[in-house]
Amino acid sequence: MKLVNRMVRAYALYTFGFLLFIYAMWHVERVAGPGVWVGYVFLFVPIAVYAVIGLLSRTSDLVEYYVAGRRVPAAFNGMATAADWLSAASFIGLAGSIYATGYDGLAYLMGWTGGYCLVAFLLAPYVRKLARYTIPDFLGTRYSSNVVRGIAAMAAILCSFVYLVAQIQGVGLIATRFIGVDFAIGIACGLAGILVCSFLGGMRAVTWTQVAQYIILISAFLIPVSMIAHKDGLGWVPQLTYGRLMQRMEKLDRAVRDAPEERSVRAAYRDRAARIDAQIAALPGSYLDEKAHLMRELDTLRRRNGPLREIHQREAALEAFPRDAHAARIVWTQARDDLLERATDPVPMHEPFPAANDGERRIHERNFLSLLLCLSLGTASLPHILTRYHTTTSVGSARRSVAWTLFFIALFYLSVPVLAVLIKYEVLAHLVGRPMSDWPAWVTQWHRAEPALLSIGDGNGEGVIRWSAIRMQPDMVVLAAPEIAGLPYVISGLVAAGALAAALSTADGLLLTIANALSHDVYYHMVDPSASSQRRVTISKILLLGVALLASYVASLNTGNILFLVGAAFSLAASSFFPVLVLGVFWKRTTQRGAVAGMLAGLGVCVYYIVSTYPYFRQLTGFAGPRWFGIDPISSGVFGVPAGFVATIVVSLLDRAPDAYTKALVDYIRHP
Repeated sequence: MKLVNRMVRAYALYTFGFLLFIYAMWHVERVAGPGVWVGYVFLFVPIAVYAVIGLLSRTSDLVEYYVAGRRVPAAFNGMATAADWLSAASFIGLAGSIYATGYDGLAYLMGWTGGYCLVAFLLAPYVRKLARYTIPDFLGTRYSSNVVRGIAAMAAILCSFVYLVAQIQGVGLIATRFIGVDFAIGIACGLAGILVCSFLGGMRAVTWTQVAQYIILISAFLIPVSMIAHKDGLGWVPQLTYGRLMQRMEKLDRAVRDAPEERSVRAAYRDRAARIDAQIAALPGSYLDEKAHLMRELDTLRRRNGPLREIHQREAALEAFPRDAHAARIVWTQARDDLLERATDPVPMHEPFPAANDGERRIHERNFLSLLLCLSLGTASLPHILTRYHTTTSVGSARRSVAWTLFFIALFYLSVPVLAVLIKYEVLAHLVGRPMSDWPAWVTQWHRAEPALLSIGDGNGEGVIRWSAIRMQPDMVVLAAPEIAGLPYVISGLVAAGALAAALSTADGLLLTIANALSHDVYYHMVDPSASSQRRVTISKILLLGVALLASYVASLNTGNILFLVGAAFSLAASSFFPVLVLGVFWKRTTQRGAVAGMLAGLGVCVYYIVSTYPYFRQLTGFAGPRWFGIDPISSGVFGVPAGFVATIVVSLLDRAPDAYTKALVDYIRHP
């Protein structure tokens, strides 16, 4: 109780201080004017605070380093878990996804929230009852097998690493936009922030840092939402009133869809797509003709001493040209599909499962439900989330901690659709229809800084901005929201601080999960069982540093959008862990060989489907497979999870029944 009272007072003072800091920065901006210095302050001051918390929480004690001494109160663990959960994908990508896809984006909200119900009922209490350090440790103990432990450690490292890369990529994006540094330098800054939080104190430092990060990220989301809504006449609590804005949105959506000018822009995109389609049909001859044409143009410019800028443009185009006809087919197909996507009629935000015919609608519905299922099962299987319930004081505290987690996540998730609606209204009402020569300052800034995130073309040559010609990536919607709405620049800095807190908090948990799996499950249990506690903690810190450097390098390659990487991590986690965790708790007949078969089958099917259907990997490897039932690669877990269950059950039934010790252990796990 003394710990709870002390932490309540400390974090109440911290919250008051942070709000006072925001007010002071706003006052300074009014006097000195906005500038990039605001971004520097809002990015580096919070990192300094996290570093102080990390230093104060440093430890070399094994239990403190791995599971924070198993004495974190339920409410604070719920807040830390919420911060661990609300990653860069949630903070940066979720509102943008709803902005771009409308109803489809709700799959993330429902899937992630529903996953915590599975955590509460199926896993968290039982994982805490066995009181291990990691999820591979739990599975290795349950199945009395280092083979199971090793495969579980490999799967935990894989899904956590994919998730970690997405977080570091988000940090690089934030730093690039708000302090104007190169993407790779932004990643290096984020890496420093991650390490100061987790390197010295492990789970103890990460837990108390994540509580502080949650306070920043929730403030950074709720304050801008309330200010934008108040400006639009919805009051300070738009979560209760934004239905009125949706009614206005319906009229704007209809006007955009039916306007003759918009139809002509979409027709222009269809014509360009048809020309690319003709090129694809004429392969391989069209590939050779197009490459020869580019080379002739470049040669002509060089011989005539043409403008240097045009020469560089032709050189860049030639360098980026596909390496062969097969690669050209993949690249041109993607370009054609992008144009056809722009050419489709805009879909109102509230309309579910839009499609031109019944067949497309059925595929759309299947993808929505598949994604929802994968996210729910993945939430219940993520090692860095389940490990958080090892830090609570008891089994009952673990259950209460899940309830607190849902409460703190709900504060965020109830506001995400509000922001998506507010920003889409701002764009439709104040950007669409303006002359290209008179676009707002925020468009110029984002278009110059991050052309991959925002492009506005002159679709039919009339010199007016049209909805169909705006290409705004979901990852920029939240970061640009204050500028789009005309709020003070200090609010943009606040959003950057919140996005950074979300990315760092999740990255800390993921990095610690990977390092602990390597040091505890691989090194201690499988390499050197006689290693001392001090040596195990030291090994974990060294591995943590190495994994962080590797993840930063992979993130610098920009291998995919943040939301896809996170969704893929959920499918990988669900396919690897959900069947063996649930069956391991609720079915005594599950055997070691069954668990091994289940994890390998689930993970194998999931990885195969992602590699064979995701465009980046298809282009990288040249290997392309069909989409089963039209399911998107982000939902590959919908095939991996059933494969895991079937393999586990069939092999377990064919195998020898578990011994009395294993049955007694399952009874111990399942009973209070």
